[in-house]
Amino acid sequence: MSKLASIRNNELSVLSTLSKDRKFGTDGIRGPVTSTMNPLFVTKLGWAAGSILKEEGMSKVLIGKDTRISGYMYESALQAGFISAGMDVTLLGPLPTPGVSYLANSNNQVGLVISASHNLFEDNGIKFFNKDGQKFSAELEKRIETKLTQEMVAVESINLGKASRMNDAQGRYIEFCKSSFTDLDLNGLSILLDCANGATYSVAPKVFSELGAKVETIGSSPDGININQNCGSTNPDFLKEEIIKGTYDLGIAFDGDGDRILIVNSEGDILDGDDILYILSNNLPPDSGVVGTLMTNKALEIFFKKNDIPFLRADVGDKYVLQKLLEESWVLGGEPSGHIICLDSAPTGDAIIAALNLLHAIKANNFSVKKSLEGFKKFPQTLINLKVNNPNKIIVSDKFWSEVTRIERQLGQNGRVLIRPSGTEPLIRIMVESDKSGASHDFCNSLAELAQTI
Repeated sequence: MSKLASIRNNELSVLSTLSKDRKFGTDGIRGPVTSTMNPLFVTKLGWAAGSILKEEGMSKVLIGKDTRISGYMYESALQAGFISAGMDVTLLGPLPTPGVSYLANSNNQVGLVISASHNLFEDNGIKFFNKDGQKFSAELEKRIETKLTQEMVAVESINLGKASRMNDAQGRYIEFCKSSFTDLDLNGLSILLDCANGATYSVAPKVFSELGAKVETIGSSPDGININQNCGSTNPDFLKEEIIKGTYDLGIAFDGDGDRILIVNSEGDILDGDDILYILSNNLPPDSGVVGTLMTNKALEIFFKKNDIPFLRADVGDKYVLQKLLEESWVLGGEPSGHIICLDSAPTGDAIIAALNLLHAIKANNFSVKKSLEGFKKFPQTLINLKVNNPNKIIVSDKFWSEVTRIERQLGQNGRVLIRPSGTEPLIRIMVESDKSGASHDFCNSLAELAQTI
């Protein structure tokens, strides 16, 4: 693609993603409980989604949630909305997002998760999964958004849906995780889990302990408001401090809804999704490759090229990673943020499954994460989120792109520049990485200073 075509695509992206009428983002719908995600809207969302799903021949929906206090309210609101559209509802209770995906797939039903992922408790949202356990298509999301603009009208009383509860939802998901790795014996391994006071608080400790590991937990006492609060994969320093103080083989940090993971090794080093992809890529099946994103570290791309491992970059967002994996019939993909997709084990990004895959991959090195990462060193990366009045003006500026091109030439094959408009805010994200210490920082700051003058 030419630079001009790339600029014009980015321009269209800015114009569309900053639309005030847009509901669906890169991962469902989310926002503040007191405004965007108010209970009246959520009820109508349930009705709109239910109406469209009925048109698709679906009559049942599974609803799970994380540990936010607003989850009780949304559970009732969604239940009312779906029932008014004639859909039967099964409540799953607190369950990681990938657990709902698994149950949707195994029960051939649509699944919804009430969660705002790694956000704090003041926000909440809804994630949607089809009967294959995968995120809704853009076309289906668009149809639901269109339905939301129409007047809400309930079906005739005789056609209303019914509600029930699946009492063993957690147990089913635990058994699925364990059965995915029948030859994984964790006896003698000491693991510290940070459950982010979120949806994995009950499930994850059971999975790892029942596989033989000695398990201790932090961030495992949710009270409805402490989800992701100074803990979990978005705040791994909490886990790092506890690892350094103790005698653990490794630590695993989840996010609030259990679809993201970071690792802390026994020395206290924090490892992100790129490190995990490096380790897992050593066990790829034949003719398979790896899908990363625009944020994937250049050093990982160079490693794949040297080892003849096919590699593709998707747009940021695990749904885009999954889309490319399905197009290529590959099984491994992920993001530096910790979304890891292992399609040979689960239909969507799953933090517990990713952790078990990692442990399976490093068992040959006596479960040493450090030894398993020997020979891999990421390039220093600097990211600046720059608030500007008009992101589009910068995106189409010849002066700005001329400077980007100059820096790219200086970096050569051992670095890169990435410019991305935010999908929800008037921000420009400027990222530079280089194998030379200090270069990424200096170039990134000079681009940010230039952007502020345009």
